[in-house]
Amino acid sequence: MPWNLNSSRPIFIQLIEIIQIDIISGKYAPGGKLPSVRDLAAEAAVNPNTMQKALSELERSGLVFSQRTSGRFITEDTKMIEELKSRLAKEKIEEFLENMQQLGYQKEETVALMTDILKGEHV
Repeated sequence: MPWNLNSSRPIFIQLIEIIQIDIISGKYAPGGKLPSVRDLAAEAAVNPNTMQKALSELERSGLVFSQRTSGRFITEDTKMIEELKSRLAKEKIEEFLENMQQLGYQKEETVALMTDILKGEHV
């Protein structure tokens, strides 16, 4: 099934983000081997050159590394993975708070609403 990509942002950036999420969620374990460029491109329904660009960028960040004849692997640096997870979570929370503010909610009101929902007191 193709990945959920949209044309509003560069495709290779979206591919990077999806692979990062797959890594921090545990789909690809630290030290684990990534599928080949062709396999990932087919799965995402994108051109292999676009997937290659995304994977090269992930290599530059240190999240992925290449072994010449064996393919690409996920870093074994679990601290790096946890830091990425934390950074992405903070970005999502900030985006959520901005969206709530656009709806007219102040931060305190958002927290109260979330607390009610978490307690099962749906509005």
